[in-house]
Amino acid sequence: MICQECQQRPATLHFTKIVNGEKTEFHICEVCAQEKGDMFPGGINNFSIHHLLSGLLNNAEPGVNAFKVQQEAPLRCEKCGLTYAQFSKSGRFGCSNCYKAFEEKLDPLFRRVHGNTHHSGKVPERSGGAIKLKKEVDRLKEELRKRIEREEFEEAAKLRDRIRELEQQIAGL
Repeated sequence: MICQECQQRPATLHFTKIVNGEKTEFHICEVCAQEKGDMFPGGINNFSIHHLLSGLLNNAEPGVNAFKVQQEAPLRCEKCGLTYAQFSKSGRFGCSNCYKAFEEKLDPLFRRVHGNTHHSGKVPERSGGAIKLKKEVDRLKEELRKRIEREEFEEAAKLRDRIRELEQQIAGL
């Protein structure tokens, strides 16, 4: 694909901009992107994953009055002294204790970014056996809970029976 600006060099940067539901795509080369840096907030060379995280942190609590937040005592890590404001600007923790110190602010962020606040991980293919069965039991228990909430008792009974089978298999290993 050729750059939309200069029509000479290959387009290496591809951007999608959505404003009021209207989608606009840009396909430009690096030279034109640097020249048009004002077109892309922060410029091309200034972008980093830390800026992305910082942007998410600043929008983590919609509807909160900025003046009100500044009036509260700054949230600070007891171990390294890093404040939440410093973290939200840099996107980096000062130490491992920062996770606990900023937990109340991080949970909504993690939920929004990852869909959950609990990391369940993956099971390697070759480890097999009991680990996979336990994960399947956990998944089925969650599905069982949802079926009971929706009063789908026949399906819930099938899930219950399947969970019992898997638990017996785990006990036999």
